[in-house]
Amino acid sequence: MISRGYATDTQSKSSDIAAAVLAASSPLQILAACDAVESFLHKHTADQTRWFFSITFPTLICKIFGFDESSSASVAVKSMSPSGWIDIAALSNDSQLAGRILSLLSPTGVLLSSIVAADGLSLVKYVFPVERLPEWVRYMLQNERDSLVLSDLCPLFKNRLKEDSVKGSSFQVQLNVFEYYMFWFVYYPVCRGNSEGPQTVSVRRSRKFRLENWAYSIPGLSSTKRGMEQKNEGDLYMRLLYAYLRVYVPVADMKAHQPYRSSLLHYSFSYGTPIVEKAEFLVNTLIHFWLVDNDFSPLPVNLCKSFGMTFPFRSVVGEIPPTSGLGEVVNVFVKYLNLSSIASSDRTDQVDYTESPKWKVVGTFNGSQSRNAVPFVDSGNSWNSWIQRPLYRFILRTFLYCPMESSIKNASQVFTLWVSYLEPWSISMEEFAKLDSDLGKSNRGTLKEVTPSMPHGYTSSWQVFVLANYLYYSSLVMHFIGFAHKFLHTDPEAIVKMVSKVITILASSTELMDLIKNVDIVFHSKPAGSSKSMLNALHRYVPAIREQLQDWEDGLSETDANGSFLHENWNKDLRLFSDGEDGGQKLLQLFVLRAESELQSIGGENLSQNLQGLDRLKSELCQLFGGPIMKPMSTPETVQCEYMRDEIFKPRSFANRAMVDIKYKGDWMKRPISDDEIGWLAKVLVKLSGWLNESLGLSQVESSQESPSWSYVDVSSDARSVCGPMEVIKVVLCSFISWLLMLRGAGVRFMREHGIRVNLRVLASKKVVVVLLVIAAFSLLRRAFFGIG
Repeated sequence: MISRGYATDTQSKSSDIAAAVLAASSPLQILAACDAVESFLHKHTADQTRWFFSITFPTLICKIFGFDESSSASVAVKSMSPSGWIDIAALSNDSQLAGRILSLLSPTGVLLSSIVAADGLSLVKYVFPVERLPEWVRYMLQNERDSLVLSDLCPLFKNRLKEDSVKGSSFQVQLNVFEYYMFWFVYYPVCRGNSEGPQTVSVRRSRKFRLENWAYSIPGLSSTKRGMEQKNEGDLYMRLLYAYLRVYVPVADMKAHQPYRSSLLHYSFSYGTPIVEKAEFLVNTLIHFWLVDNDFSPLPVNLCKSFGMTFPFRSVVGEIPPTSGLGEVVNVFVKYLNLSSIASSDRTDQVDYTESPKWKVVGTFNGSQSRNAVPFVDSGNSWNSWIQRPLYRFILRTFLYCPMESSIKNASQVFTLWVSYLEPWSISMEEFAKLDSDLGKSNRGTLKEVTPSMPHGYTSSWQVFVLANYLYYSSLVMHFIGFAHKFLHTDPEAIVKMVSKVITILASSTELMDLIKNVDIVFHSKPAGSSKSMLNALHRYVPAIREQLQDWEDGLSETDANGSFLHENWNKDLRLFSDGEDGGQKLLQLFVLRAESELQSIGGENLSQNLQGLDRLKSELCQLFGGPIMKPMSTPETVQCEYMRDEIFKPRSFANRAMVDIKYKGDWMKRPISDDEIGWLAKVLVKLSGWLNESLGLSQVESSQESPSWSYVDVSSDARSVCGPMEVIKVVLCSFISWLLMLRGAGVRFMREHGIRVNLRVLASKKVVVVLLVIAAFSLLRRAFFGIG
């Protein structure tokens, strides 16, 4: 029993520490505040820290992450002040200050230990602000019916959604101390990305605008060998993230924490151990704050149908990319979870590769599988199936919705994340060496049990992983080719190296390449008893891959005016190895031709080296597609080309040959919007042109060799003379209309025979619009002048 006087003393001390924390803005003041916090927690037991977590802890969170302590429900993003302790440590480059903050927030430090003890006694409950939750969750909490099923739809909010006692009809998210801290910790990079926003840049054709902004963040493009990027090595937040993952999320031997379950995915919140519960909470928090957030299809389609839920998020959220600046932290998160893939691939109790994959069920405490069906393809380990769909959509939305006028830095970070995910077998212990140096020796010992000492290439033990994540190796490659075409003119050297990196991964192993091709073959064919046993076994994976394709790409599409290289129903098929106009081989051929032209236009000292890199890309494409993609090119003489770039797809020339035969392989009317066009007007005119072509039947080209069939009219024998003025007027009017219809028919027939279609997009040109505006203004001024006169 705590006396009233002692409780008053702890309340007073907590208030004093809160005031010191709030005033700490210099390195010395921050060090003193950290000492005061730790000293208080060392001197008091868990049942004496209620006032600390009620008064001091919220202020401490605001100061650590730089959040503005004053909150307003109308503000969508909490403002970040430059006085955050993490930011101060990064700007001052003070290793002592960074180490002190790391020690304070360490999972083995006194603060986190006191948090766990306080939660054991249920001392404090916090209400997390609704406006800081992921965007799709905020939308659901606006409706009472959606709020009631949110806890069943998303395990992250199970038993954490409570009815607001003040407002009555609304719901709020109530968290314990550990959960409250982790929500703010995960929200920090989201808030930072939203406050910075997309950086608008203009495309410059100078030779200096190249690898300085790209190569450092793309693996394989930098000349220096590195594990984690040097920027990440000194990043305090990155070290904390890895420390929390390493302590709270087991990957070495997950079964040891759940003796009655075969997998974490069969775990029930009411029966599991605190270790597993904390691990699932942290992984779910990272997924929904970072990967899902503003996705208009946040949950699997089948799961939503089982609840009778529909999410009209696309009309609310719109086609916007994920929050910028998350690529690096997500990369650490995904790489760490993929350590469990290494552990599962090295075990002897491997899953049978010929076993038919099925959509499995995650049961919750009520045991109702019909209302808690979460589909995933078994990938041989637990954590990978958790991130497959949200990570795929995170990467794809970045590539599809990256605006032309924004900085490419965010897309390059996500590209690094993607290529890292494609090669989980290349993850080595050295990549986590710096981040792991701040942890204890016992933790590092468990890491060595998971990761091999040296990275190795693809082997048959990774077949389950590739099959479970097949869309990353096929469909996502096609979308990236469209992204590469769209941004090729911004930095040809870097884009070529990015494409080359992806093709190198796909062709790095004959076994991997054959597996990807064989799955594509069985995807487009019907099972036959006489076929090869390997192909017959792969047929069992086709239904799951087809369902993944429709679920993971639900609602995602490229607009016509943004230059879609694929069909309208492209998320129902795989096109990487298709030999059609919209297949991967033809689009890569076009990319090589355009890249050659762009590199020639830049010139410079690196021209010969860049063309050699393009030759290597062509040889890798020959290896991937099993045949010559085009003739190898010889290194031409350096030609200085000075010109103004007006169009993205304007034909160039190289060597002594004009590129008159190089054309845009897609629908020219639906090409990407160029700089000299008005975007919204081009989209409207493209849709209007499409409607006219459909109405006039110009979408199908007629053969000019067919003999025209002339229509004739039999005149009846009882024809009589035309008398009277009214009948004469009718005859003349009908003749004029018939002549117009005949002229229209002849014009349409001529357009069909010659493949001509209506294309009003030319009117979206800025020059044409300016001319029309000048004419309209001149006409209005003329009328006004004569009206006054």
